[in-house]
Amino acid sequence: MAQGIWIIAEQREGELRKISFELVSEGRRLADKMGQSVTAILLGSHIKGKAAVLGKYGADKVIVADDERLATYTTDAYVSVLSQLTRASEPAIILLSATVQGKDMSGRLAARLGVGMAQDCVAFSIENSNLIARRPIYAGKAYATVTFEESWPQIATGRPNVFELNEPDDSRPVEVIGAEFNLDDSQFKTKIIESIQEAGGKVDLTEAERIVSGGRGMKGPENYVILEELADLIGATVGASRSAVDAGWRPHSDQVGQTGKVVSPNLYIACGISGAIQHLAGMGTSKYTVAVNKDPDAPIFQKADYGVVGDLFEVVPALIEEIKKIL
Repeated sequence: MAQGIWIIAEQREGELRKISFELVSEGRRLADKMGQSVTAILLGSHIKGKAAVLGKYGADKVIVADDERLATYTTDAYVSVLSQLTRASEPAIILLSATVQGKDMSGRLAARLGVGMAQDCVAFSIENSNLIARRPIYAGKAYATVTFEESWPQIATGRPNVFELNEPDDSRPVEVIGAEFNLDDSQFKTKIIESIQEAGGKVDLTEAERIVSGGRGMKGPENYVILEELADLIGATVGASRSAVDAGWRPHSDQVGQTGKVVSPNLYIACGISGAIQHLAGMGTSKYTVAVNKDPDAPIFQKADYGVVGDLFEVVPALIEEIKKIL
């Protein structure tokens, strides 16, 4: 009988991402209801020193797969290791992050194991020892409750910034062990030749707690400087709508929406964004949304918690000045 909850931790450049702690925290809550344990799986190179921190958020055990070939994520290598570990231990539930990496890895892993999965979930629960997942559908207009047939493991991905983070407990014991696996280089179809980092070192949109986004109403790339200033003041990351990205004003990595990045910040400020359904699908789970648009009938106001009808080139500078006074 499959038992235990596994969390596939995500790291970049040797640093654990926040979503890893969020999923361990959620896994702990689910495991307590089931009376089972939480195991975090950490893949990388020279990464063992980062393992113990996962225990502070609720992991009972951390299995570390440490290999030079795992230093940078590739689907072939990571899924090979995970499928071997899964077949050897037979966990009941596996949770991964609904990031670019997590979505890629989860789909391939589910196919490799011959089981179903639920993608981009915003809530989990347990019913009769089975995982119940809630996920948005129809571009966020509705939510589906997903159940699993009698097959294990039950795999799902969780959206970043949605699940409550446990307070870290430094006194909590955790067992860290090395993984046993085999990697056959001849089976790898891809190889990382070079990894190019974006300049600036800003927080990735998917993990940002505050986002300031601009759309077609920004009128040109040169005007994003006012959004950059606002973002710097409040510790936010700058995003953009698809129309702004298509116009070449911002890179695709800044795009929020159904064909860009799905985000769930505590605060989302939309400047000059009309609110097309594709954009709303990408930021609909934001805790608070503030919209600035001169069109009072813009769809974004239907989603916004707070709205300002006005010229963003007057409203945003005024907002910046007021924030400066407070700070």
